[in-house]
Amino acid sequence: MSSLLSVNTGMPRDVAWHGDTVHTGVWKLPRCGPVTARRLNLDGDGQGDRAGHGGEQRAVLVYQVQSYRYWEQILHRDDFGYGQFGENLTVDGLPDDRVCIGDRYAVGEAEFEVTQPRVTCYRVGMRLAEPRMPALLVGHRRPGFYMRVIREGRIRAGDPIVRTRTGWGSLSVTDADALLYLPDHDADTLRLALSVPALSPGWRGSFRDLLAAAEHPDAAPGPSWPGFRELLVDEVVPENASVTSLYLGSPDGSPLPEARAGQYVTLRLPSLAEPAPVRSYSLSSASADGRYRISVKHEAHGSVSGYLTSRTHRGARLDVAAPRGEFVLDRGGEPVVLVSAGIGLTPVLAMLHDLAAHDREREVWWIHGARRPEEHPLAAEAHDLLTDLPNGHEHVYYSAAPGDRRLGHAVRGRLTREALLALSLPADASAYLCGPEGFMDDMRQALEAAGIDPARTHTEAFAALPSLRPGVAAQAVAAPHQPPGGPGTGPRVTFARSGLATRYPADGRSLLELAEACDVPVRWSCRTGVCHTCVTPLLSGTVGYDPAPLEDPASGEVLICCARPDGEVVLDM
Repeated sequence: MSSLLSVNTGMPRDVAWHGDTVHTGVWKLPRCGPVTARRLNLDGDGQGDRAGHGGEQRAVLVYQVQSYRYWEQILHRDDFGYGQFGENLTVDGLPDDRVCIGDRYAVGEAEFEVTQPRVTCYRVGMRLAEPRMPALLVGHRRPGFYMRVIREGRIRAGDPIVRTRTGWGSLSVTDADALLYLPDHDADTLRLALSVPALSPGWRGSFRDLLAAAEHPDAAPGPSWPGFRELLVDEVVPENASVTSLYLGSPDGSPLPEARAGQYVTLRLPSLAEPAPVRSYSLSSASADGRYRISVKHEAHGSVSGYLTSRTHRGARLDVAAPRGEFVLDRGGEPVVLVSAGIGLTPVLAMLHDLAAHDREREVWWIHGARRPEEHPLAAEAHDLLTDLPNGHEHVYYSAAPGDRRLGHAVRGRLTREALLALSLPADASAYLCGPEGFMDDMRQALEAAGIDPARTHTEAFAALPSLRPGVAAQAVAAPHQPPGGPGTGPRVTFARSGLATRYPADGRSLLELAEACDVPVRWSCRTGVCHTCVTPLLSGTVGYDPAPLEDPASGEVLICCARPDGEVVLDM
């Protein structure tokens, strides 16, 4: 019979790590006597990062003494004590390949239900002073598992563990963990996982996304070509005093690969400066004629935008990376709400072109804000498309239009939360939002207040994505800069969104660690090639991995947490 060997608890503490401070509850110590298991955790226990740990579905973490013995041999260590893997319950028995999601167990006065495998996280590596540990737990198929509390009550070391119910579907913890983190996401097994009632909502959402990808493998193809290729500026069209459209075509006249509405291309301009500046621009129309169109606003101090809008002529050649981006129009029958401000209209205008060409009966709402008519490029084009749609709705707001100016179909005033709520948008719509960061924050909240599910609101921004560093204490945000110390001697690494290029140092650090040294915003969780939180578009170049990821990223992407450049690389970050 299985038994409870130790009950381990610990409150979050601040721990110095790699020059940062991490607030974590991974340090657990054995408790003497009874401990009460409650709905959210054990008495005397806490979690430092509630986004990935704790809560009703992850109230109690379980790990087996048999796995302790296994790791002692693999890691050649004999210094482990109960609670060292961050678990609340150290148990004898309950192996991951025999315990199933939905199994229930009585322990002392309490009863528990298995909800998901352990969350793959760098903090278990901190606790064990073994950075590889997140990948090892998955790769060796010994993750441990979380349980929720079905019946509160006291438990203590020595209590027997009795299974009271077998989970529906017989999906073991090991199989569930492998289904998420290892290759070969079998569609039938994913459907089985989604049918298990006890599976936690977070894992259910991940499996739902994997199933969609397995059922539609061509829905998100990789880039149409690797790296940068030379394209010809086929036409230059001034749209207003500050915005110019460039039509890009193949030098030999052959049609360019079709792009999805909402995607962007990245330009590299070696003739402008050394190192070559790299910038991304949304496609502003459909690519039905075999060309791409970008519409560039000349920023006051923008050397690249100034070059493209003032000095680029028909016949010029530009280095262009293939269309990329996940801010793309989904096919479906629900209404579409397109919201933009300023030059943020470009990707949603491409979506409008796509709807007009392929989905004319769909209900479409176009909502745009600008300062005045002369600062609203491509206005007539958008208006004509909407006029031709049987279910099109157009709402344009000019915040600084002169009082005596006739505005036609537009209205005077700012596009605000109140203005958007007054439109009575359909609550079942999918929304696509692009504009300045503050505007998008306001409109995202307004769309939610209008009843639109936040999961159906999609946003686009070309600044560096906000950092995601779970558990790390917030610090003052510094502008990206060259790394401390002398310049590197390796290949050039360009962080495109951050506008920074630097030489790779001789110390062999990962691209993630190099980005951190440069204060480039980064996103990560496991730091060992497991969770794919750090996945980043690779615009140009190739990389090698150490350690090798458990599952390779998609074509045109890189896991920066364990990648090193093989030559010059350009990263979309």
